[in-house]
Amino acid sequence: MIQTSPVEISRAGAVGIIELARPEKFNCLSMSVHAAIEAAIDGFEKFDSGVRAILIRAQGKHFCTGADLDEVKSLRGDPARLKHFISYGHSVLKRLERSDLPVVAACQGLTLAGGSELMLACDIIFAAKDARFGDQHAQFGLIPGWGGSQRMPRIAGLRRGLDLFFSARWIDAATAEQWGLVNYVVEPEQLGEAALAYCSKIATRSRIGMATMKRLARQGMEGSSEVGLQLEEDLASAALLDDDVSEGLAAFEARRTPVFKA
Repeated sequence: MIQTSPVEISRAGAVGIIELARPEKFNCLSMSVHAAIEAAIDGFEKFDSGVRAILIRAQGKHFCTGADLDEVKSLRGDPARLKHFISYGHSVLKRLERSDLPVVAACQGLTLAGGSELMLACDIIFAAKDARFGDQHAQFGLIPGWGGSQRMPRIAGLRRGLDLFFSARWIDAATAEQWGLVNYVVEPEQLGEAALAYCSKIATRSRIGMATMKRLARQGMEGSSEVGLQLEEDLASAALLDDDVSEGLAAFEARRTPVFKA
């Protein structure tokens, strides 16, 4: 295991693991946390072709309760550095969202404010049955700074998103699942195992195939369906020429599990 304080980076087979390791501060997000996340993504994508999925998890009782307010307070006297704090967090979560690899988050305890923004930038969400989600920015005169104002309404719907922003209330995992914010709700003691098993399963898929599907889905959500359909048509034609497709078709005919290239 590589220790990149305050984040631990490791591998479990073809799954790259990013583990928030600040349980004493409820895994709040600082510049150093964002830098470690960015470095991990770069490492998994560019230098470790054996990784085909990323799991983000956290130590302690809570997934992440937001930004490191001690760091925020220390930066308020320097507008330029404060702006960089916001901009850098924005760029890292955008980098996570647009990663070629599928990104799965495992959320326990509280996932709030900046922690919610981190979760929203991931592709698939597992939640412990007793987990809670919310965005309390407005309660303290703040607004989301790392994409929450855009991703929350797009995923949960405008009225639900605004309700969470205005009321600053917490919702339980069952409600989050109903709203489309969470994919799977599991017993707390099964969270880590279930999320890792899911990652290990999808890590057997074609890396280029998953990257292309993710790109299509993400870009389709951001633009018109007509543009998205045309992009799918273009990329599907190109994908049919890839070696992974040859392996997939051969495996289908032989009734065996495909073994895709790294």
